[in-house]
Amino acid sequence: MTQIILISHANNSLAKQLIGKLDNAIVVAPEDLSDIQSGSSYVYFPQSADRDGMMPDLGEARRVFQFAGARDGSQFVLISSALIYGTGPNRPPFVDENYRAPGNSGGYIRDSWDSLESSAVIQLEGKNTLTILRLSAVEGSSAFPARLFTHRFMPTLPGHDPVLQLLSLKDLAQAIRCVVGQQKSGTFNVAPDTVVPLHKAVRLAHGSRIPMPRTLSRLARHAETLEYLRYSWTISNHKIKQELGFIPSLSSAAAFRQKNNSGELAIANEPEFDPFGMDQDYIRFYGKTLFKFLSEFYWRIEDKGLEHIPVSGRGVLAGMHRGFMPFDGVMALHTIVKKTGRYPRFLTHPGLLKFPFLANFMTKLGGVLACQESADQLLENDQLLGIFPEGIHGAFTFYRDSYKLQAFGRDAFVKLALRHRAPIIPFVTVGSAEIFPIFGKIKSRRWTRYADWPFIPITPTFPLLPVPLPSKWHTQFLPPISVEQYPPEAAEDRSVVKAISRQVRSSMQQAVDDMLARRRSIFFGSIFERSPDESQSKPVPV
Repeated sequence: MTQIILISHANNSLAKQLIGKLDNAIVVAPEDLSDIQSGSSYVYFPQSADRDGMMPDLGEARRVFQFAGARDGSQFVLISSALIYGTGPNRPPFVDENYRAPGNSGGYIRDSWDSLESSAVIQLEGKNTLTILRLSAVEGSSAFPARLFTHRFMPTLPGHDPVLQLLSLKDLAQAIRCVVGQQKSGTFNVAPDTVVPLHKAVRLAHGSRIPMPRTLSRLARHAETLEYLRYSWTISNHKIKQELGFIPSLSSAAAFRQKNNSGELAIANEPEFDPFGMDQDYIRFYGKTLFKFLSEFYWRIEDKGLEHIPVSGRGVLAGMHRGFMPFDGVMALHTIVKKTGRYPRFLTHPGLLKFPFLANFMTKLGGVLACQESADQLLENDQLLGIFPEGIHGAFTFYRDSYKLQAFGRDAFVKLALRHRAPIIPFVTVGSAEIFPIFGKIKSRRWTRYADWPFIPITPTFPLLPVPLPSKWHTQFLPPISVEQYPPEAAEDRSVVKAISRQVRSSMQQAVDDMLARRRSIFFGSIFERSPDESQSKPVPV
C-alpha cells in the first residue's frame, strides 16, 4: 500500500484529525522533508499566512513544491480552497472548476490561492502526478468561516443569510483516498451535495448568532473576509463524481451537527434546504400577512389567465417589470403560490443582493442571481423560471413610456426555453408603473458602483419618502408559446430566436394596450370582463 505523507505544520487541525481516518498516513512538517524518500503520495496542507486562515503561506509553499519537484514520479496532492473563486453579488452559485472570477472581484484572498496553484503547476506539472483539491469549508477546520462554528457565539451580518457547504472530515479523507488510489491528475472541487443557510447552520452547531453591523465587524477582521458571510460561495462537485466516482456520504447539515457529536452520526429526519436559499415557510408566512395586505387591500390586485401556468413541469415566465423596486415580481410570486400552489423562481439583478435585509428577503422568496448557470439548473429540475426580458432598464423606464415594452436585449429567455424545451408563458401588469412613476433621473457613477442602478430615479415619493403609491393593479397571464416544434439546437439559430422573441413581445404589448384601453382610473375600477360561467382562480392549500 502506498504510504500517504501529510505535509503540514503540527498545529494544522485538518491534518491532525485526518490521521485517524487515513490508513498508512503520517504527518511530516515542511521543514523535515529532506529525509522522505520518493515513491510516496504527498498531500500538502498549506500553512495559513493570516489570522483568519484564509490565505496560504506562499513562501513555504514554494519550498515544498521545490522539494516535490526534485522527486520525479511521485504523486502530489495540493489541498487548495474554494476561496479561489472569490465571492460577491455577481458570483454564480455552484461554480465548476473552469470558473474564473472577473478581474475586479475576489481581491487578495482569491489572488493568493490562485498564486498557490499556479506555483504548483509551474514546478510540478510534467514531473509528478499533480492533483489539486479545492475544498469548501471543512468540519473542524481552524480556517474562516468554519472556525466560527467552534465558538458558542458567532458573529453574523444583519440582513444576510447566505447558504454554506460544510464538508465532513470523513468525506475529505475519502476524497484523498480516492485521488491517491486512482493516481488521477487534475483539479477537482470537493464539497457535499447539499447546503445550509448560515442562520440554520449556527443552530445545528448549537451556537448563537450575534448580529454585528459591517462597520463594527470591520474592526475585528478585514472587510474582504466579511464578504464570505455576506454572499453565498457554493461550488459544484459534478466533476469529481463523474471522473473519480467520489460521492459524499454526509450532507452539510450532518457535518454541522457532527461538530458536537463523537463517532459516526446517523441523522433521522435530516432537514433539507433549498440549494439557492428559498424558504417556503417564509413565503407562506408573508403570504398570510404582508403580501395579503398589499395584494388585497393596498394594490387590490386582480388577475386573469392563471390556468395558463402548467400544473407541473418546467416553464419560462416572461414578464414586464416596472417601478424599479421588485414589488411586481413579489406580487406575481404571491399570486402564483396562492392560486396554483407552485413556487416560481425569479432571476434577480445582483444589485438587489447587495443591500442587507433586501438581499435576505429576495433570496428567501426564491430570487436567484441572473445568470445562465442558475437558469439551466432550475429548468433542468422542472421548475418555473421567472425572467424580465427587458432587463434593468425596463424597470427604470420614464413614466411617459412605461407601458411601451423596451427591447428584449439578447433574448436569453428564448434560448433557455429552446434548450430546455420549456413553454414560454408571458405575463403583464398594468398598475405597477404608478407605484413609483419616474419623472426624472440623476446619473451618478458613485451610486451606480454602489448599487448597480443605472440612475437615481426621481418620483413623487422617491428618494425623499420611498413609499409606493396605492395604485390599482391588474395582472394577466397569456397563453403559453410552445417551442416543441424546434430542436434544442435552434437556440443557436438567430432567426428562430428573434422570431419567437417578437411573438412574445407582440403578445405582451397587445395585452397591455388592450388593458390600458379598458382602464378608466389609475386607482379604481376593474378592467377584466368575465362571463357568468367563468370562474375565478381559487386559492390552493400551500
